Amino acid sequence: MNRLNATKDFWLAALRADGPALQDAVAETGPDAAVPACPGWTVADLTEHLTVLLRWVRESVPRGVVDRPADRVTPEPRPAWPDALDGLRREMTGTIETLDALDPDLPAWTWPAQAKKAGFWHRRMAHEISVHRWDAETAAGRPTPIETKLAADGVNEVLDTWLPAGRRQGPTDLHGVVHLVATDASYEWFVRLRGAGLALLDTGTILDSDDHHPRAEARGNASDLLLTLMGRSAPDLLTITGDPRLFSALRAG
Repeated sequence: MNRLNATKDFWLAALRADGPALQDAVAETGPDAAVPACPGWTVADLTEHLTVLLRWVRESVPRGVVDRPADRVTPEPRPAWPDALDGLRREMTGTIETLDALDPDLPAWTWPAQAKKAGFWHRRMAHEISVHRWDAETAAGRPTPIETKLAADGVNEVLDTWLPAGRRQGPTDLHGVVHLVATDASYEWFVRLRGAGLALLDTGTILDSDDHHPRAEARGNASDLLLTLMGRSAPDLLTITGDPRLFSALRAG
């Protein structure tokens, strides 16, 4: 595992870049267009999902407590499209401003078994918006890759947060080591699968004499690695050697 040393400022910068790009793609495409990366969703569905999530984060994270907040509430009926676009814009702006004002060490509820701190949400929302920005641009027919360092941190988030929290979508009965390589970022990861369990190996401290026994390797740029792990892109965008089922066991979306 590579240590990216990503910070609050890094994640907020990503939000400030991807948020407007997402809004542009949504407005360009219109409410009824399908979102190919999210089967069954229209752009209106994507817009509603993000607006509700952003409002929930803006209202719940600053509470300074670690108890679970109330569930998200989806307003009914769905607003007219111009109002939905305005709602997304307002919630994106308000959530970024809210997160900017929060100390990453502020106590906050989080869903994985990690430190219950607001910094989790700086990171989580940066990746939520970046992937959905790609979704919206795909619906518009002009997807652009996720920024390299952000995508590499997104791979980290899949491996250190999503999968240990039980959010695996792939098989859970396989054993072996999977080696992931981001060819454009000089980042790599070794993940040991033990059936339903897994361990992310720290390549910064592991001894050269240790035997990783990799049984599968997936190589590609960081954006393609992340989008494949999140179920957005097909594995054939990557170069996969060894047992491809082992790589599929890392899918989180």
